[in-house]
Amino acid sequence: MDYVIGVDIGTQSTKALLVDGEGAIVAQHSHGYKVDTPRPRWAEQWPQVWLQAVEQCVAGCVRSAGVAPERIKGLCISSLYGGSGIAVDAQIEPLHPCLIWMDRRAGEQVEWVRQHVDLQQLYAITGNGVDSYYGFTKMLWLKQQRPEVWARTRYLLPPNSYVNHCLTGELAVDHSSAGNIGGVYDMAAREWSRPMLEALGIEPGLMPERLLHSGEVVGGLLPAWAQRLGLAAGMPVLAGGVDAAMATFAAGVTRAGNHVAMIGTSMCWGYLNQQVDARHGLVSFPHVFNGARDLYIFGGAITAGASVSWFREQFCQAEAQQGRDSGEDSHVILERAAVQVPAGSDGLLFLPYLMGERSPVWDDRASGSFVGLSLYHSRIHLYRAVLEGVGFALRHNIEAGQRGAQRLDRRLIVVGGASHSDLWMQIISDITGYPVDTIVQEVEAALGAALLAAHSAGLVDEAQVHRGWVRLRPRAEPQAERVALYSRLYQDYVALYPALKPIMHDLQEAAS
Repeated sequence: MDYVIGVDIGTQSTKALLVDGEGAIVAQHSHGYKVDTPRPRWAEQWPQVWLQAVEQCVAGCVRSAGVAPERIKGLCISSLYGGSGIAVDAQIEPLHPCLIWMDRRAGEQVEWVRQHVDLQQLYAITGNGVDSYYGFTKMLWLKQQRPEVWARTRYLLPPNSYVNHCLTGELAVDHSSAGNIGGVYDMAAREWSRPMLEALGIEPGLMPERLLHSGEVVGGLLPAWAQRLGLAAGMPVLAGGVDAAMATFAAGVTRAGNHVAMIGTSMCWGYLNQQVDARHGLVSFPHVFNGARDLYIFGGAITAGASVSWFREQFCQAEAQQGRDSGEDSHVILERAAVQVPAGSDGLLFLPYLMGERSPVWDDRASGSFVGLSLYHSRIHLYRAVLEGVGFALRHNIEAGQRGAQRLDRRLIVVGGASHSDLWMQIISDITGYPVDTIVQEVEAALGAALLAAHSAGLVDEAQVHRGWVRLRPRAEPQAERVALYSRLYQDYVALYPALKPIMHDLQEAAS
């Protein structure tokens, strides 16, 4: 029996899976860490944290599995969207923390781009818009605010590219990561856009020349790393790609019309298409499978699961203590209470804009809000309103995506940590009007990376890829009465942001 390893470098943890050619998980390992937030709206991580986590997780899987190293035929790494990329010197040594997708510090650079760059040209070439979410605006922040770092920078590398270089000594960027940078990548030509790089004042040489599709091999595993990981020297390491697309691939999305919501720290809802219109306000980049043909187009809330974690950590100490005393997960305790709160949280709405917002709002100065509070409302009302707020944000993105999609399947697949919650799955079904399916397995992006490695190694053919490794199970059906209620509340949700926007911006300026 032959095997492969799939790895997902996430925002808060890294996971690795050792999988056989039929998709059975033989071993898995995870390692957690935190995001550095030195200032409001900043979010950064040192890449050494990711590299150490990959080493621990891969080596842990190999030790647990006890299979012969030569039977492991490939390694593929999925990673969080690395925003600015990792600024490295000529020796590929990191010079500065990576400004990750969550970071929103580049507001001034966004305004500079809007005033100095032909936006219609940018939209047409890159298929993406302008916002501090995008890596190219974060790159400009580094250039303008950290000139001493910029002067020493040889390359700007996505997280998986950096780790792949450490493991193989070879330098390459996958097309999904390149396209996700926005602003500097030609979506039609599938190459760096020299006209846009020049217009933005970013030296083309900072972008590695070698661009690969996610299933292509970067290089062979170096002997020193082979010894550290317990693998065979020369084992193929694939280019890998962006985690949202990899999770979508794991869920079986290989054809137009399939659509998946990945709800973890953030929320990404995406579908496949062969062309993109940036005016629809979504993000696009080549898909991790058949990326020469297919684009992964998605929208997302920047704080989805992060909103739930924030609320739980700040206001639910009683449930946390109860969980410690009883051994029960505090999420389960909260959900049991929230089920008793009626749909709509008794007239309470939550805007989940705790780090600004991505699509379709695109406002890095947006902020979170509870609206409709009264003395009647309890903490549990607020908790349910947070779950509903993320559901409304998902519907907001689906409606934006429907303007560009040829068609969407009648069922919505949800993956990520949110899929553990029966209540949240029902809320999402009722808000969106879609029946919801989830994956039986509890892993997503790492399994997609493993499937890609298995295909590259010849363990599965293309027909097997389309069938996928995962099993879906129905989780929720929309209930007509709640669908009608949520549809009315959704109109209020959509109206809240433009009404509150001036106050949000004033408050951001007062806090800066």
